[in-house]
Amino acid sequence: MNAAVQNHPDAAYPWPGSPRGGLYFEDFFVGQRIEHRLRRTVTQMDNMLFSAMTLNAQPLHIDAEFCAHETQWGQPLVNSFFTLGLLVGISVNDTTLGTTVGNLGMREVSFPAPLFEGDTVHASTEVMAVRPSRSRPDAGIVEFMHRAFARQGTLVAQCLRQAMMLRRPSDAAPL
Repeated sequence: MNAAVQNHPDAAYPWPGSPRGGLYFEDFFVGQRIEHRLRRTVTQMDNMLFSAMTLNAQPLHIDAEFCAHETQWGQPLVNSFFTLGLLVGISVNDTTLGTTVGNLGMREVSFPAPLFEGDTVHASTEVMAVRPSRSRPDAGIVEFMHRAFARQGTLVAQCLRQAMMLRRPSDAAPL
């Protein structure tokens, strides 16, 4: 695990009383790799609830009988947008919790292998680019390559994400 993440101080969010676990803009460097500690086993309820909340009635996600007889998988696939959200969510504690201004975009999103109910997801992040913001002197832009893995290290999702990150306040202790 990256020492900057492992030794991160227990500092405060920009607002008092809230925990902050994310890194500031200055803490990121190109080539930095973070193996995220959080893991999550995906359940049938996760898949059904997410599909229902997003009005996605695709039988490929919600109909086990259809999947058993009409698909090559023989079982429901986990909704890919749930997979993407889980991937980014797993990364938040180690990267952007309390230090991000917001996401600027995601591209090169892919799902090279299916994710199934019962799979346990773990993730990693690599910093691809770092640059100061041209419009905000208190922030910089970091580009992350997030990757999610399941079953014996099978890559199930990846995306390139840009986030605007806060610069370290003058009163915050460096890593």
